[in-house]
Amino acid sequence: MTDKYSLAGMLRRPLAVTAAAAATALLVAGCTSSSAQSEAEATGATAGMLPSSHIHGVAIDPADGRLLLATHDGLFEVGDDGESTHIGPVIDLMGFAVRGPGHFLASGHPGPDVDLPEPVGLIESTDGGRTWEARSRQGESDFHALTVSDAGVLGYDGSLVRSADGDEWEQLLIPAAPASLAAAPDGRTVLATTQQGLLSSLDSGGSWVRNDGAPLLQVVDWADDGMNVAGVDPSGSVWTSADGAMTWQPGPRLGSPPQAVAASSSAEGSLRIAVVTTTALVESDDGGLTFDVVLQD
Repeated sequence: MTDKYSLAGMLRRPLAVTAAAAATALLVAGCTSSSAQSEAEATGATAGMLPSSHIHGVAIDPADGRLLLATHDGLFEVGDDGESTHIGPVIDLMGFAVRGPGHFLASGHPGPDVDLPEPVGLIESTDGGRTWEARSRQGESDFHALTVSDAGVLGYDGSLVRSADGDEWEQLLIPAAPASLAAAPDGRTVLATTQQGLLSSLDSGGSWVRNDGAPLLQVVDWADDGMNVAGVDPSGSVWTSADGAMTWQPGPRLGSPPQAVAASSSAEGSLRIAVVTTTALVESDDGGLTFDVVLQD
């Protein structure tokens, strides 16, 4: 670890954009090109450094607790030594969600020599991201926001759509375009970060209300205990909720706008949070009180 953020500590780097500017850019963050580097280029990440590509998602694999980075150049696994290793084909993983141990869903664009349609629609891996199979909506959907739960899959590709099995879909309405979606493990409660504020659904995305007690968040994620939630606002400030997004507590300001967040709870009840900012991958194992730098640019 090379650095630490805390409530009492100073910012590691100056804020790259103002909170207002980041809020305006809430929905346009991410890659729009379907091009990707070759796999040889993508595997060249240096130990302790972020992969040299835009990062769309971060996740914690319940199989072994490893951190995963879904990037413009495919999936990377972060080792205990701080080295990021490329896994599987080069796919621009615009949307990424963990279904279970080594079991992932994703969406985006195929890289060179990858035999998938453009866009890839919903794809699935059951071997930790080493191989991917097409599930549905091939050549139709590029989900920039994607979440999965016991109730099924919820994705946003310009429209909000829901599927119980990943194959058959129904279109839903949402008051504002979501930058990120996060479903509770049972799938009944869903959160959506938007320019209008945090939206909540209590019927698996069927209807939405504004969560007036929440801060303006850019990214959000549920822990697997169903109660703890972690989010980051456009300025890079961390927020946590221990009561299912009803009330929120402020945490450290990370110093750079966020790209993605992941939350996980241990058997002992501690909350683990990983955040990718525009300058670093940081991680907390004390519920968001302090963060260690895992990778940096």
